[in-house]
Amino acid sequence: MSALVIRGAEVEGRIVDVRIEADRVVDVTAGGSAPVSAPGDQVYEAGGGALLPGLHDHHIHLLALAAAARSVKVGPADVGDADGLARALQAADAALAPGRWLRAVGYHESVAGPLDRYALDTAIPARPARVQHRGGAMWVLNSAAVDRLGLATTDVAGVERAAGGRPTGRLFGLDPWLGERVPREPLDLAAVGRTLLEYGVTGLTDATPTERGEDLALLAAAVADGALPQHLVVTGGPRLDPGAGPELERGPVKLVVADHRLPELDELIAAMAGAHRRGRPVAVHCVTHVALLLALAAWDEASARPGDRLEHGAVVHPAEAVRIAAHGLTVVTQPAFVAERGDDYLADVEPDDRPHLWPCAGLLRAGIAVGGSTDAPFGPADPWQAIAAATTRRTAAGHILGPAERLDARRALDLFLGRAGAPGGPPRRVAPGAPADLCLLAAPLEEALRAPSADLVVATVRAGRLTTGADGTGGSD
Repeated sequence: MSALVIRGAEVEGRIVDVRIEADRVVDVTAGGSAPVSAPGDQVYEAGGGALLPGLHDHHIHLLALAAAARSVKVGPADVGDADGLARALQAADAALAPGRWLRAVGYHESVAGPLDRYALDTAIPARPARVQHRGGAMWVLNSAAVDRLGLATTDVAGVERAAGGRPTGRLFGLDPWLGERVPREPLDLAAVGRTLLEYGVTGLTDATPTERGEDLALLAAAVADGALPQHLVVTGGPRLDPGAGPELERGPVKLVVADHRLPELDELIAAMAGAHRRGRPVAVHCVTHVALLLALAAWDEASARPGDRLEHGAVVHPAEAVRIAAHGLTVVTQPAFVAERGDDYLADVEPDDRPHLWPCAGLLRAGIAVGGSTDAPFGPADPWQAIAAATTRRTAAGHILGPAERLDARRALDLFLGRAGAPGGPPRRVAPGAPADLCLLAAPLEEALRAPSADLVVATVRAGRLTTGADGTGGSD
């Protein structure tokens, strides 16, 4: 049987040759000690670079990430100020065909203050437009979009209204509702899959709380035809049909403790208990301290089951870390937000909370399993940025946010090496019998971790297939 052989790779500190047949690693042999290749095999020269298990992003939003790729970027780094925002929106308006909606993402108040329909109307008066806040929970619509959707006469929770009931254009927690009413445009999931492979990512957990079967069908089709080559786990909301199809692995039920509309405690307890009765763990979205306290109160009543997860854990004080550990919960977090948004946190977050923002080391010290993720497109999709941020805790302006939460680079990498169903568990290994989902770096691991970067990824193997790097400097024969 022909095989893929990666020759001269560093695995766990040794230089080895790795033989892969079908979708499994079948042999890991000290380099040069025994032949592992045969005529007809594909051989890739690793040149001493570290060979790792492929990275798994434990919390990502794939359809939103694909949609973001065709959206106007209006974050602080993209547009700078109110004039830059107007120019970006007007340029996109001029480039779009008549009748199409304009979609923009990444807005934050530091650009031009709070945004509403009237502020948007000054830039885009005629075309329906929607702008997503970078936190992901709020959309702002201009008046053309408000009118197109009939918001003045639509009684929907989450539509903000001014005195007299007039819609402000701000919508909270209405992604599914919008998705059913705004024309859908084709999504390039293949481009998303290729980009993630370039980062060495071979596995994903889509943490979108969707209850639309059509969303799962889109993902399943992309996996089935190879457009999305990663192993894919999906969550979904509590009312989503439990059948995920053979292309998708079903993960925990996603529950959202939304900051703009906190659920009743009894409602959250019932949702947890319902998922547990169906044999499913829960993944509970908690960003603020108040949301965390509510979620923990619900777990106190519903009890936790193996696999229950806390998503984000953006603010975790030591007292709550003790409670999280007592329940045996896993925290899936996004340390890249320290680098991307840390300066805003230093300006806006209460001083008592700042040392406990996006904790990592403190959670580990409390005995909590911690998995890593990007939350893309709401954070950068490159997990190496998260790994670097977890080690430095440095903001864009150079400030250190929560120095006691720093991880050493090896431990930060391990956040992305846990199994799909066990984020924060023991890191996967390159060993006989292991899935052939691998990431090859250009340098030995110790050297690479001095400055973690996706630029060091030279090849990715997914299900035994060399998917990137076949024409790189390592070469193949």
